[in-house]
Amino acid sequence: MESAELDALLTREGLALLDVVAAEPAADVTRLVSRLRAAGHPPELVSAVVGQARLRERASAKFGPFADRMLFTRAGLEQATRMSVSAHHAGRMSAAGITRVADLGCGIGGDSLAFAAMGMRVLAVDADPVTAALAAYNLAPFGEGAEVRSGLAQDIDLDGVDAVWLDPARRTAGHGETSRVNAADYSPPLDWVFSLAARLPAGVKLGPAHDREALPSGPGVETQWISVDGSTVELVVWTGALAREGVARSALVLRGEAAHELTAPADTEDEPDRPLGAFLHEPEGAVIRARLVGDVARALSAGPVAPGIAYLTGDAPTTSPFVSSFRVREVLPADPKPLAKALRARGIGTLEIKKRGVDIDPAEFRKRLGLKGPESATLIVTRVAGKRIAVLADRVPRA
Repeated sequence: MESAELDALLTREGLALLDVVAAEPAADVTRLVSRLRAAGHPPELVSAVVGQARLRERASAKFGPFADRMLFTRAGLEQATRMSVSAHHAGRMSAAGITRVADLGCGIGGDSLAFAAMGMRVLAVDADPVTAALAAYNLAPFGEGAEVRSGLAQDIDLDGVDAVWLDPARRTAGHGETSRVNAADYSPPLDWVFSLAARLPAGVKLGPAHDREALPSGPGVETQWISVDGSTVELVVWTGALAREGVARSALVLRGEAAHELTAPADTEDEPDRPLGAFLHEPEGAVIRARLVGDVARALSAGPVAPGIAYLTGDAPTTSPFVSSFRVREVLPADPKPLAKALRARGIGTLEIKKRGVDIDPAEFRKRLGLKGPESATLIVTRVAGKRIAVLADRVPRA
């Protein structure tokens, strides 16, 4: 979205037209544009309204019904924190007694919305004027409780702020297509971010694959990885009063409305590997990233199928919120030709394929199997003792 489109959209006519278009069933974009232009609406407004209507549809996955009164850029939506996650961020801030928080790199305001909803006063800052304007619109229901500024995080006076939330830009600037940049090119720079986090209680949002060796550590620092519905979405470095005493590593797992968390004072020791048992467990990505797989293994009376492979196996008929569990049927040949024959003999036409430690493309691998039949199963392809194995299994329902 460019400034001209934003100016056209942020009018009574523009917002009213957006509500009308967004309420309509999804339509062919070309026909919709032609209809709006034929009705006499200016090109900038048509472009802005149609774009926003489509973004609101996509935003419902992150923001639920709140998306219906929000404005977005494509890049801002892609980078925004899911509401279920930002609610946990805000809950931690509130529990620590934070009353005024600065959201530096606020984007469209996703986390600021959660902070304000928890009763905190928010200073939201973004370097891009258009994104800041959208954040101001999204935060408008909170009135004087949420102030939005456009500017560099480094230039903001933080006097009177209890804590900071920092979401450094990890992609190139822009409102549409963007690309990832190296950590050395984040904005604001990570050296400045971590220096500020050492002086003020802070939460620093980063990508879940961020180099662990480049993260701060020591007393008053907690590193938390977060998974949502099976996807590892982010890591947060918490400092000062926002870091929990005795906790250096944590894994937060969110599924639907349920939340589960593992905490530890350090990386935990892995269990010894063991032969394949009656069950196979795949730990959540947040657990793997936080290096807490050992604790999960001990709780399940399980161990890795091989060194360095994050599949756990054991004979105990138990599961956990921190894993996806599978009941092992049998081990089949991993080569596609004999495997295809074995699957056809078992009438398996629907197959979920999972893999670790092997270089295969599950979609391409599935095509080579020529699946037919009414049955379904999961195939887990991995490497044990230097050899590729294929484990036919069934998912264990979650408790």
